[in-house]
Amino acid sequence: MFSLSDVLTKKVRMPQPDQALPGRDRPIVTASHHFVSKRPLKGPYPDGLETAFFGLGCFWGAERLFWQTQGVWVTAVGYAGGITPNPTYPETCTGLTGHAEVVLVVFDPKIVSYADLLKIFWEAHDPTQGMRQGNDVGTTYRSAIFTVGDEQARQAVASRDAYQASLRLVGRGPITTEIAPAPIFYFAEEDHQQYLAKNPYGYCNLKGTGVACALPAI
Repeated sequence: MFSLSDVLTKKVRMPQPDQALPGRDRPIVTASHHFVSKRPLKGPYPDGLETAFFGLGCFWGAERLFWQTQGVWVTAVGYAGGITPNPTYPETCTGLTGHAEVVLVVFDPKIVSYADLLKIFWEAHDPTQGMRQGNDVGTTYRSAIFTVGDEQARQAVASRDAYQASLRLVGRGPITTEIAPAPIFYFAEEDHQQYLAKNPYGYCNLKGTGVACALPAI
């Protein structure tokens, strides 16, 4: 018999492959177009655009933050960084898929740079909390940057080191953000896409540290 502490402990530890839920062979059903911009979620995206992936807790508020940013062409929410193929939302909430809630950001680098997006990312949440954001506890809520290519990886690491220095000056602990090459991104269910546009008074747990992110020349 498991206690509440047992359940919480399992949710904040990445599952081993033999512990992960099996998932499924086919993608789950999702929306075809962005609820706000009406652009296709899965592309094809116009030439010259780039993609980025950010996890900063509950993806509802995080997605709105990015779709409201000038130069972002389209956004979508989904699951990445875990084991279970094609997971569902209830499955990820168990902590037994290993996935983080992630926002896909498709952006025009001529209008908004990747460094600009990194600044938004760092300032919008607390990257020092491990497997949680505030009262949202579990592997799904961990801070993560999944990079596309060597240049994004270089900038992500440089920005982390710079922000860590700023956080240290105000007595904050070490950054726990996962930085790794982008794995498979599984689109979340339709009702989660652009959730706060459909539910303007819905839950949003975004809360930064109040520390500005002064990025280095990257």
